[in-house]
Amino acid sequence: MTNISEEDQERVALLQLVTSSKNEFKNLTLDQLARLQVLVEKKDYSHDKKAHKSKEKLLKKINVRIYEVTEGKGIWG
Repeated sequence: MTNISEEDQERVALLQLVTSSKNEFKNLTLDQLARLQVLVEKKDYSHDKKAHKSKEKLLKKINVRIYEVTEGKGIWG
């Protein structure tokens, strides 16, 4: 049986929050966003091109949301 690390469990739990609803992503706190960013960056998807592309897309969304939280709503809205 494969052992799942605490970081993997935490990453999956945060990703489930993000994917459960479009609005849930906006409800994450700054700490949760920063933690999710770290956990996603650590995960290596270089063996799967599609997964790696999804990872990069998610990291961009996280960065935009962190900017919106720290700087206000953002320059577009």
